[in-house]
Amino acid sequence: MNSIEEAVHLFEKGYRCSQAVFAAFSEDYGLSKEHALKIGACFGSGMRKGEVCGACTGALMVLGLKYGENKSKSDEVCHRFLDEFEKENGSYICRDLLGYDIGTPEGVKEAVDNNLFKEFCPKMVESAARIVDEILK
Repeated sequence: MNSIEEAVHLFEKGYRCSQAVFAAFSEDYGLSKEHALKIGACFGSGMRKGEVCGACTGALMVLGLKYGENKSKSDEVCHRFLDEFEKENGSYICRDLLGYDIGTPEGVKEAVDNNLFKEFCPKMVESAARIVDEILK
């Protein structure tokens, strides 16, 4: 299983989007999957507020592991990732992607009722993992 498939698999097993993307790549850069899952726990669903998509946050953490010692390179790959994700998906803001403000209980209910976390979010996890994989190559 490659890192992209693993990210989707972890998400479908119940991990948050941020955890799934981060953990799928973390061991390649010296961080255990167990620690990556812990670190990524509070970033899902746009930090639980519908802000930057957790899959994007997980991807940016991966890029930080690879390029974090070089400020200009880390800035470059951060911008590249977010630009490519937005171009492909229309936004990198969770509530805009989902069409509901999941920073509210009502928004979460709407997203659940419309099965977005099971049908839409895996596509965002796959997209983020694929884009970060391309940048890493």
